[in-house]
Amino acid sequence: MATIPVTILHGFLGSGKTTLLRNLLTQSQQADAVPAIVVNDMSELDVDGVLIANTEVIERDDKRFITISGDSISSPNGIAQLDTALSALLQSENPPWLLIETSGSSHPLPLIEYFKGHSLLSLQGVVTLVDAVWLRDDYQQGQSLIPKWQANLQANVRGIENLLVEQLMFSNRILLTKSDRLKSSEIKAIAEAIHPINPYAAIVQTSWGNIGFEQLRDIESYNFFLIEQLANELRDSVNDPLTISGKHGQRLVSKVIHDDRPFHPQRLWDTCHRYLTQGVFRSKGFFWMPTRDDVSLLWSQTNGSVGLEVVGFWRAPILDDESQKFTSEQYEMLKARVDSTESRFGDRRCRLTVIGQNEEVDQFVIALNRCFLTDDELVAWQNGEPFDDPWPQKVASL
Repeated sequence: MATIPVTILHGFLGSGKTTLLRNLLTQSQQADAVPAIVVNDMSELDVDGVLIANTEVIERDDKRFITISGDSISSPNGIAQLDTALSALLQSENPPWLLIETSGSSHPLPLIEYFKGHSLLSLQGVVTLVDAVWLRDDYQQGQSLIPKWQANLQANVRGIENLLVEQLMFSNRILLTKSDRLKSSEIKAIAEAIHPINPYAAIVQTSWGNIGFEQLRDIESYNFFLIEQLANELRDSVNDPLTISGKHGQRLVSKVIHDDRPFHPQRLWDTCHRYLTQGVFRSKGFFWMPTRDDVSLLWSQTNGSVGLEVVGFWRAPILDDESQKFTSEQYEMLKARVDSTESRFGDRRCRLTVIGQNEEVDQFVIALNRCFLTDDELVAWQNGEPFDDPWPQKVASL
């Protein structure tokens, strides 16, 4: 029996893996070649899993859709969960392709070694996505990445640069994402700066996940021989905690915000402009605002950039919409789903995960909690009073 090809999507926090995966799923559906999917999210919220389920290409309860949340897929526990899930998948399904989206802080080596000895799955592509804007702004168009990595090695420090460089070293395809925000000369400079890290991997520029799925599905089989010596040197350190270069006592942490209240639009706007520093690498999740209380909004922040996207409509307002003309059965079914949510406002609620340096993350989380409506403001919203809202009225991924 022919083995099933596997493609791994790697990349640091906010590099665009979920956007690419959603695009690949849409293309594969049109080509009648929908793959099985594994999505790994270190946060308990499993935001990426929800977003993939919202594509309607693969349903949440589809046997071909696997989520591993709350742990790195590259950790021993993550590999064990993956093995159990794939064993169950292969007993009942024979997908044409397996796509894996890792969490941003995961290392590719444990996955590569897992698939090296697999009898039913064949590793094809280890694709690393790199935020080209980040390399331009924070690493001098990529020129300072290798020197900072070398300085970490000399100081016996495992910093973020180590993970970035090693993700590139183990890949056989590199995607420079968000290239629409850069000049062609900047993209060329970045590609030239990172090429020496892995001269065997093709470097391709892309934006918004726009790349033909055949370009990733049909990569020739992964060459395990090329990384054999590198694997021996790094195997024992890949799951060591990451530190933040140049900041004593700082480490990478993840914090979760749960609340049923909406964000005050103006306070949220002001907070973003004040608190988003290099220390808050990533925040992502779902929220609502009193000025648009019918839509569920996706918050997606990478470093100093924030994107908003409408991902659906809350069910609670629909229940009160007489124009819907529900049958009694439809109404009761919808009401039961709304009532099953722990919220004072129907199914509306805010759930965000924030990842970055521990001190900056703590400060940002405190600031975000101050953005929720107060009791008096909740009464004002319920009475139909207006709120200042500086956010773009036509909301999409920005």
